[in-house]
Amino acid sequence: MTGWNWIILFLTGLAAGIISGMGVGGGAILIPALVFVANPGQHIAQSVNLLFFIPTAIVALIIHIKNKNIDFKMAVPLIISGLCGALTGSWIASGLEAGLLRKLFGWFLLAMSVYEMFRKGKKES
Repeated sequence: MTGWNWIILFLTGLAAGIISGMGVGGGAILIPALVFVANPGQHIAQSVNLLFFIPTAIVALIIHIKNKNIDFKMAVPLIISGLCGALTGSWIASGLEAGLLRKLFGWFLLAMSVYEMFRKGKKES
């Protein structure tokens, strides 16, 4: 990899870390950057994203707990069902061809961005 690729990946990691700290998640930035800049393959890029998530989530969690921004009664059932979903999703993803996984991820990003552009409802507080 060239020096510019390392700089791009560093800046991508920084941006993904910042938005992860806000609770949004950095995978929408990190995975495409890895695929286009480092070209590791879709499964590896998504695995690196999951590994990236662990320390950034721990730091963000500590800060949010300190600021009393977490409702643990709401979080516990979400965590339990999220773990079940993560297990199921990992099992499904490991059986998919990399090209199909890349397309599904792209469609997911597109669907979420369209949803966010046109959603109506309560104002964010």
